[in-house]
Amino acid sequence: MDIIIKKISPELLDDYLFFFDNMVFSENPDWSKCYCYSFHFTGPDESWNKKANRAAVSKMIQEDKLRGYLAYSNNTAVGWCNANDRNNYQSLRNIYTLDEDSEAKICSVVCFLISPEFRRKGIAKLLLDRIIEDYGSNDYEYLEAYPLKDDHSCEKNYRGPLGLYEENNFKLLKEFDKYRIVRREL
Repeated sequence: MDIIIKKISPELLDDYLFFFDNMVFSENPDWSKCYCYSFHFTGPDESWNKKANRAAVSKMIQEDKLRGYLAYSNNTAVGWCNANDRNNYQSLRNIYTLDEDSEAKICSVVCFLISPEFRRKGIAKLLLDRIIEDYGSNDYEYLEAYPLKDDHSCEKNYRGPLGLYEENNFKLLKEFDKYRIVRREL
């Protein structure tokens, strides 16, 4: 299988939207309204909906505020990873108890989504490899991720499995009831 990883850009917006509209949520249709916007969303619950989230994400991609990588097979997006400067996720501190490394440049890896028929084929590893390469050359000091503690199905393990991070030299930073914070020095 030939997989190509591309950094999200305005030119790839249609591919991104097609991926979220058609490829990834067949087994969890309730999640289809997210568009990987949840870590950026700070509005009231009643404004959380598919149409508004799709529009917000489209604007963020056009303005280079939503960052991440698409994985392609045969020119079709089959995977996504949301990775960005930790400070660009407005709701991250509401979800996790973070270390306050105010001076450190930290990239947070918050979401992996892989089309069901492409799961367990190493695509998340390829996405993470690209993130390590790109952020390591952009003056970032750390990569940080937030895997859940309990074993979950592929679709519920969207934050990435702990094993993926351990295989890539992430170390446990903190542990809580439901999740861990792992970090890798770049």
